[in-house]
Amino acid sequence: MEGSEANPVLASRDGPLLTLTLNRPHRLNAVSRSLYERLVAELEGAEGDRDTRCVILTGNGRAFCAGADLKAHRERPQPPEERRRYTETAQRANRLIQTIGTPVVAAVNGHAIGAGLELALSADFAIVADDARLRLPEVALGTFVGGGAVYTLAERVGVLKAREIILLGDFFSGAQAAAMGVVNRAVPAAEVLDEATSLAHRLARRAPIPLAAAKKLIGPAAALSREEALERERAALEEIFGTEDWREGLAAFHEKRPPRYRGE
Repeated sequence: MEGSEANPVLASRDGPLLTLTLNRPHRLNAVSRSLYERLVAELEGAEGDRDTRCVILTGNGRAFCAGADLKAHRERPQPPEERRRYTETAQRANRLIQTIGTPVVAAVNGHAIGAGLELALSADFAIVADDARLRLPEVALGTFVGGGAVYTLAERVGVLKAREIILLGDFFSGAQAAAMGVVNRAVPAAEVLDEATSLAHRLARRAPIPLAAAKKLIGPAAALSREEALERERAALEEIFGTEDWREGLAAFHEKRPPRYRGE
């Protein structure tokens, strides 16, 4: 077994940052069930680790992720039970990126197609190479999108543009993605990881409890009534008023120093 197949996701730490690198470069980091399973394990670990303040998701080699491994699917057709396990694991990985309290920054260093773009859309922030090629080709290929793309994309660009991107499946560049609001910003490929790391460090310095509350509410709140959204905001604020980090934030403000948040 090639090293990348034995280790489909590499994990490295830099202080409060956890970088997860998709590691199937010989297949342009095309997803597999083992890759999704490794992502799930790492994300679950990050959720329970108070010292991990931000996750960076990137790819090894010249692509971020080329989507489903269509060659493997054709050579080894999966029975229904295997297909179910594959899709459930894929959805679980994307759900974790979307819902863990720890912020996730996608450093899209190259092409992000199909499942690759779905992973980037699941992240809280996405920094993309301006010349990367992006696409959701599933419908054009006779299959269907996953990872929550039916709502993560519409949240960013609106329903009309989301229909266009999903139903037509056309390619667009990283620069075009930034202009449309699909991603946060596009930069030269050589700067993607540095830009994402700088952003991740900024997020890591934020108080983790209110940050997690904001992540939980922003986006999903659009599906709530005004009263429900206000009530959830009130409940979050009331809880945060009782934290040590709230008191630390006040003290740091009055003492004119950077706060030292501990997630307590």
